[in-house]
Amino acid sequence: MITLEQLKEAGQRLEDLNRYLDIDSKKIQVEEEELRTHVPDFWNDQKAAEVQMRKIKYLRFWIEGYENLSKQVEELRLAFDFVKDELVTEEEVDSLYAKVMADIERLELRNMLRREEDKMDVVLKINSGAGGTESQDWAQMLMRMYLRWAEKHGYKTSIAQLLEGDDAGIKSATINIEGAYAYGYLKSENGVHRLVRVSPYNAQGKRMTSFASVFVTPLVDDTIDIQISQAAISWDTFRSGGAGGQNVNKVESGVRLRYQYKDPYTGEEEEILIENTETRDQPKNKENALRHLRSILYEKEMQHRMAEQAKVEAGKMKIEWGSQIRSYVFDDRRVKDHRTGHQTSDVGGVMDGDIDDFIKAYLMEFAATLGE
Repeated sequence: MITLEQLKEAGQRLEDLNRYLDIDSKKIQVEEEELRTHVPDFWNDQKAAEVQMRKIKYLRFWIEGYENLSKQVEELRLAFDFVKDELVTEEEVDSLYAKVMADIERLELRNMLRREEDKMDVVLKINSGAGGTESQDWAQMLMRMYLRWAEKHGYKTSIAQLLEGDDAGIKSATINIEGAYAYGYLKSENGVHRLVRVSPYNAQGKRMTSFASVFVTPLVDDTIDIQISQAAISWDTFRSGGAGGQNVNKVESGVRLRYQYKDPYTGEEEEILIENTETRDQPKNKENALRHLRSILYEKEMQHRMAEQAKVEAGKMKIEWGSQIRSYVFDDRRVKDHRTGHQTSDVGGVMDGDIDDFIKAYLMEFAATLGE
């Protein structure tokens, strides 16, 4: 059974959370913010009202999360005392302790996500590297891993774009993942993922190395003010593929957005290309493509601000997309993150979406550079 010291540690971590989160101040603030929603014309400005409601939801999340934990810790204390009276078993106390500590850890981890964009939904794009079928198969395995992770966390997913491989796997995929703090967690996945395995596509059974890149951006909604030059936009339409049926390839519902972007800080120019085949409705696909464009432009602005911050904070570890961040070595039953050193032998679990330990290690390692 757990010790008295472990019980005290749970209580201390709860007290620390109360201090970090400043729960008393948040309770006062949520009352003030709710009063603003009581004015008669509150819903006249839909966007402003939605922003206000999200602010209240954000405050309530922390208050309710802390209060729920407080009740659990009190139940744990009572259960600990009731063991000697044989009202509960030692196994029940240990089980309750494990749940309390997991919930404390979850809230502590969420507290590390303090940037404004951390709360947003996310656009996750996967591209296969050089290597043909082997790399395309690896890209599809990564797509499945992230879809399973999202499913386990109750997040909503939709595939905005999918380009299938020549023989197997995928060349690229763009996935929308919607849920609280989706970007805050998945920003740890930005970079190149390396697979080492005996290839099922190699007749000699050779050990092969494959690469796929993962690019993560916050999914910006209409309440974020992003300036888009309409003159810099051009559109193409194309026929969307599908699983079959009489309408497949007959309606040009797929859209391709081209945006001539000029960096306001460096003057460099580039073309941003976005495809969307998410629905059979062309106007809806255009709307989705524009939303992705806003996300990319928002990400570029964030990257500039982070670069400026990095100049000031010289000496801190710089994290860039494009670096090899993690290796998945199937034969040795090892997945290792090269940034944090965290590794596991549970390759099957990782490929089934169990990547929370990697996310946690990343956030704990780089909390100082990723925080406010």
